[in-house]
Amino acid sequence: MQQRHAPSPYGNYAHAVVTAGARRHPDRIAVTYEGRLHLTYAELDARVNRRANALKRAGIGTGDRVAVLLQGTLGITETYLALAKVGATLVALNPYWSADVTTTLVERSACTAFVRDGVFDALAADIAPKLPRVTCWLRLGGADADAIDLDRLTDEASDEAPEPGAHHDDELALFFTSGTTGLPKAVVHTHASALATAQQWLDVPHDDESAFGTGPIIWGVGYFAIAGPALYAGMRLVLEDDFGPDRFLEAVPAQKITHISVIPSFFSQLFATEEQTGADLTSLRVILLGGEPLLPSLRRRILERLPGVALCSYYGQTEAPYTVVGRQHDGSQDVRSSGRARTGCAVQVVDSEGRRLVNAVGDVWLTGPHLMRGYDGDTERTAEVLRDGWYVGGDIGILDDAGTLTVLGRRQDAIRRATRYVLPGEVEDAALGVDGVVEAGAVGVPEDADRQRILLAVQVRPGGELDARAVEKELADRLPEEARPDAILVTEALPHAQDSSGGRGKLLRREIRERWGYLVSDQAERAER
Repeated sequence: MQQRHAPSPYGNYAHAVVTAGARRHPDRIAVTYEGRLHLTYAELDARVNRRANALKRAGIGTGDRVAVLLQGTLGITETYLALAKVGATLVALNPYWSADVTTTLVERSACTAFVRDGVFDALAADIAPKLPRVTCWLRLGGADADAIDLDRLTDEASDEAPEPGAHHDDELALFFTSGTTGLPKAVVHTHASALATAQQWLDVPHDDESAFGTGPIIWGVGYFAIAGPALYAGMRLVLEDDFGPDRFLEAVPAQKITHISVIPSFFSQLFATEEQTGADLTSLRVILLGGEPLLPSLRRRILERLPGVALCSYYGQTEAPYTVVGRQHDGSQDVRSSGRARTGCAVQVVDSEGRRLVNAVGDVWLTGPHLMRGYDGDTERTAEVLRDGWYVGGDIGILDDAGTLTVLGRRQDAIRRATRYVLPGEVEDAALGVDGVVEAGAVGVPEDADRQRILLAVQVRPGGELDARAVEKELADRLPEEARPDAILVTEALPHAQDSSGGRGKLLRREIRERWGYLVSDQAERAER
């Protein structure tokens, strides 16, 4: 009979990310918080141990599901890692959900404990009576009438490392999808899948002096996709509670931040400010961009503003984070491509029958040890998107002979015209070439029609003026006839999701359609008169 061994503690996410770092380089700075607190790897590990022991004292143990709703980035870091050491399951809540959505998902996830900070006191008071299953309420920032002071418990706890309560294929966390078409889906990740995601820095340049800067966007999968991996790689993690453009311009030179990971819309917002022109951003060496298409015109502006920076693209989803990584700065790949599958992962493009395609448009499939286990409590939906070990997320793209992936966008976002599909990025990139346009969003109207008209919304530079007819005239020279907008709106701001960082989240094309789709109908009626 084969002898079975006890699981390695390095199969526990927090042990592998922070305890291992404390043993390799105990005196290296692991975290800088708000520019005023500096923690070595040994100090961070001790703080996480105390937080884990405090959670255990509060009655939280292996397998318990714990809802967490925090704004402070240091609290997020210590609590997420402590829950991993305990072996409890983190249920990462979105700070922008309504009270009803939060209540529904906490109850559906079978949480028995809830950790929050003072930012969410009013929400907790509202939802607590509706969550009878939650019997342990914990608060960072002091106690209140209905919650235990987790900071006090942590201060009183031992910094001895607890025995890791979970490993490898044990459940680590529930992260949630964006929920743009219904309630967010709970994505189950394990210790093993999160550690596989942490290995992304094998494909991104870094060294012992690297400092990764980020803000509150690390709640949820953002922590395990970008912040945790920075610690895993031995970098310095620079945490800011506000990482919007204004604070970004201060923090980068002050903390000598070398690496960031943001969505392209962040730079659209940054470049719309006058303050960025004179800011010292010379410490930046690597920029990771993903989450939405990087248009060639924006890529050019970034490289002009930050010459010498390594501009890396990434592609993945909550279900398969950071599957593809590419280089946008050195001419090694097409500027519209996302890159190649990173070490240990794979990507393919297939037709409607699942046959592999090369140099042809098809559905993007992803695989690797970083894949989610599935959607919590939804075997039917899990079976739809996990096919023979591959994740099928609804994006379309092209894979060339060298294995380089170009993601064309969401299949549902493609605009159906009489002669072909038009991708929003084609129209948006042309619009960004018009002087005075800082951002653009294109959608098909009506939403589900067999043939659609194109609505283009453009954001004018602050303090500037822009005429829709002038934009229309320029685009007539830049776009083929079937890709030209049927209606153009000039606005001071386009709708974006909130990402909690202080900056903007992804462009909300659905909201563009809902707000201004009537303009296409009005334009059509005028054309018929």
